[in-house]
Amino acid sequence: MNKVILVVVYLGFMGTFPMLSHAGPDEDLKAYQAYFKQQFPDFKDSNYLMGMYNFNDDKRRQWEEIMEFPPYEFVIEKGERLFNTPFPNGKSYADCLENGGTGIANTYPRFDLQEGRVRTLSMELNRCREKNGAKPLGLLKGDLPAILAYLAETSRGMPIDIQVADDPRALAAYEDGKRIYFTRRGPRGFACYHCHWETAGRRIRGNELSPAIGQAANFPAYRSKWGALGPIQRRYKGCMKNVGAKPLKAGSAGMNNLEYFHRRLSNGLPSNAPAARF
Repeated sequence: MNKVILVVVYLGFMGTFPMLSHAGPDEDLKAYQAYFKQQFPDFKDSNYLMGMYNFNDDKRRQWEEIMEFPPYEFVIEKGERLFNTPFPNGKSYADCLENGGTGIANTYPRFDLQEGRVRTLSMELNRCREKNGAKPLGLLKGDLPAILAYLAETSRGMPIDIQVADDPRALAAYEDGKRIYFTRRGPRGFACYHCHWETAGRRIRGNELSPAIGQAANFPAYRSKWGALGPIQRRYKGCMKNVGAKPLKAGSAGMNNLEYFHRRLSNGLPSNAPAARF
């Protein structure tokens, strides 16, 4: 299946994209970055982080005006307050997380070798809650995204660093995320790569399409469309609905693996979360 999908991707790029049927994660990343470098030779790191605003001057000016007073700042403050509020037993989130939670958001999702699966930072926070007698929080809206925003702020500017461990289970999770990314979904037969790879930089239905590289470095993000801050899995669900596909369940293995693969595309770029998007 993996070989078939990669052949389709290769043909979709009309011969400009290298065949990766036997490539590993490191080889993939080099080839993917080379592809986008070819498509956007003048792009710097900041351009990848800017996404769609590279391609529309009016929208970029509007975005720059919004960023004078970022709408996510109050969410960061709320997240910090929630993060530092102790559980009834006196413990806190900081007791559960590496380095007390500071400067680690840029390294998630991670593959947990003991559990044999991908773990997102949201999962770590909810596990901490349950360990300390509190109920888990909803993944897409409310308090959990606010805490994610605060933790992301402590990693701002640090390089995205998503590692695929030298373990067949980690590689399988990565490959599953890649399969989901490149698989056509819904009645329109769109895959993630159709919009953010093959036609990146073009305008469709009134929107300019951002390149795949750099997208995940901006999440969690405050979206004007939502009127709220949300994690990247909320954005995935919206994209899947837009193409008429049944969205994967937030927090499912498939959704976590997709995030694992997609976020790794931004390895080496500075974390820019939380960010603001239309």
